[in-house]
Amino acid sequence: MLKEAEVPNVIERVSYVEGQVNELSLRLSGVETAIVRLEQRIDTRFDAVDRRFFWIIGIQIATLIAMLSRA
Repeated sequence: MLKEAEVPNVIERVSYVEGQVNELSLRLSGVETAIVRLEQRIDTRFDAVDRRFFWIIGIQIATLIAMLSRA
């Protein structure tokens, strides 16, 4: 059995562990927020690249059609 002097010691240790868990939870929330923002930035950039890609393909097809119509 636990002695009365050991009980506060256990309570203090549990409180310390709870504090550490809460701190880690806050850090993970911050990391999650940063990842979401990074995903949004990457999606925005890929959208811009997709638009440029379609423009380039369109120009190439238009050039090919123009060359074939003159042949």
